[in-house]
Amino acid sequence: MRTALAIFRALADPTRLRIVGLLRAMELSVGELAQVLGQSQPRVSRHVKILADAGLAVRRKEGSWVFLGLGAAARTEPVLDALDAWAAEEPGDHWTVADIARLAAVRADRAAAAEAYFEAHATEWDAIRSLHVPESAVEAAIRKILTDEPIGALVDLGTGTGRMLELLGAQAQSAIGIDRSPEMLRLARAKLAAAGMERVELRQGDIYALPLTGHTTDTVILHQVLHYAQQPAAAINEAARLLVPGGRLLIVDFAPHDREELRTQDAHVRLGFDDGQMRGWFDAAGLALGPVRELKGGELTVKLWLGQRPAVKADKEMAA
Repeated sequence: MRTALAIFRALADPTRLRIVGLLRAMELSVGELAQVLGQSQPRVSRHVKILADAGLAVRRKEGSWVFLGLGAAARTEPVLDALDAWAAEEPGDHWTVADIARLAAVRADRAAAAEAYFEAHATEWDAIRSLHVPESAVEAAIRKILTDEPIGALVDLGTGTGRMLELLGAQAQSAIGIDRSPEMLRLARAKLAAAGMERVELRQGDIYALPLTGHTTDTVILHQVLHYAQQPAAAINEAARLLVPGGRLLIVDFAPHDREELRTQDAHVRLGFDDGQMRGWFDAAGLALGPVRELKGGELTVKLWLGQRPAVKADKEMAA
């Protein structure tokens, strides 16, 4: 009874219902929520606290920013199902329509900032990556983790200048690089051609809606990409969609840190990730997380998270 009362009290306000709808679409900072709702940040923070106390929202501090997401699925899924059922009785709610439009503007602002950075720094991209921790050590760890099994069909998401394709493409049956930036793809194409790797395929695409068929890839890599992602969980789900049974997803990124200037100087959306976050996202995507590799060096620590889609059991295959 107490749980139900807390939930219904938390939802008994139009602004808080709107917040739940927005967080269902994507994680947002308090400032972005305030922008979409057209309300002050202190007022939005009060609403968020009520939702968090009821278990309907979670807050996560990253430097001076606070990111917000939906609470645990066991608490929120029944609520969302009920809201969907009631929404069907009143389609075209004006608040929902307005919030969707403003949310699109937030996404566009984020994407524009990131793309402007990528375009401005495309020729320096490999050098920028190497500033954080020796890239040679990271690449050696990637090789050690991935080459103990056949790489098979390889997809590199957010390929940038194509360094991961250059590193692993020769050992793969096929290799595809996906990037949103045409300038990055032009650089990658030139770099890979110079390395004699013309058979590598490069495509422009969005990591949230990949132009690839599901269950066709043996190895997927997200190398120093996820900290730019607006929706990391969605990116991991989409990457996992590509994997065949037994296929592997390797994420290389930073451990949590407080280098706030990376938001403005380097367009980082996230200041690193912890193992708990990553395990939750891998679990939700149907991947088993293996041992985590940590590489300390410089001011930032690089981590390598390897997830694997469970292989089809032999007895199940025989039964089928």
